[in-house]
Amino acid sequence: MERSAKFIAGLVIFLLAASGIGGYAYVQSREFLRGPQVTVTSPENGKTFDNALVVVEGTAQNVTSIKLNDNVIFVDSKGNFKEKLLLLPGYNILSVKAEDRFGKRVEKTLELVYKEPMKQVVASSTPLGM
Repeated sequence: MERSAKFIAGLVIFLLAASGIGGYAYVQSREFLRGPQVTVTSPENGKTFDNALVVVEGTAQNVTSIKLNDNVIFVDSKGNFKEKLLLLPGYNILSVKAEDRFGKRVEKTLELVYKEPMKQVVASSTPLGM
């Protein structure tokens, strides 16, 4: 009887270890299959601005590297990012690129328009050159 109890105890330990390894493998493969995930929450794609300063906000999951227009940006412990950016007059394309530890990449693009305010011309009653 003592031998069968040792055998059962060994089998239980083996099964627990195997399930732990299997669980670890499942978690790691899930991250690999899902890849990096980026969501841009603000600004809305296609939006028109009358101010050149725009704040790009969003979340990133499973990323080791994230860039906005090829400049490295940082995420907080919850995966949130918030970056200020100046738009050029007219049509602008913003790119958020992320990569995970397995080398998988994802890219999100935003198309924004900045309409520069009209400059006011002030009439002068003094002739030029005087």
